[in-house]
Amino acid sequence: MDKASIIGDAIEYLEYLQERVRTLEELQTANETTESTVVVKKKSQMVDGDNSNTDEIRFPEIQARVCGKNVLLKIQCEKRKGLLGKILGEVDKLDLAVVNIAVAPFGSLTLDISIITKVKYNCDHNLFILIALWNCCGSNF
Repeated sequence: MDKASIIGDAIEYLEYLQERVRTLEELQTANETTESTVVVKKKSQMVDGDNSNTDEIRFPEIQARVCGKNVLLKIQCEKRKGLLGKILGEVDKLDLAVVNIAVAPFGSLTLDISIITKVKYNCDHNLFILIALWNCCGSNF
């Protein structure tokens, strides 16, 4: 092999590697972007004791973010007995596999719930998720 063929092979290999890097970066970007986000809020009024100041609050607040087969559900709602069980029942009805759940009290009357799930089948669940969770969390609001 002469020097020219070695340099030519090296140039071809570098071009191949550059193309491979571009392809992998595009794949990574596609996997990292959130495909869709849906937020639902219901307004209610909270009046402090002297009726001089009215602060608007929103309950329940439900967000569904979909990225590939992963779905992140964030729910902020009023504490109610048995609510988490109802929510998980609705998630199960939607054929979502629960990966992780985090529930934290936020103040004395509010729950902040985060649920990470995986879609079992290929379909767009956003609207169904929100309707089911709205019915579950928001039925008494």
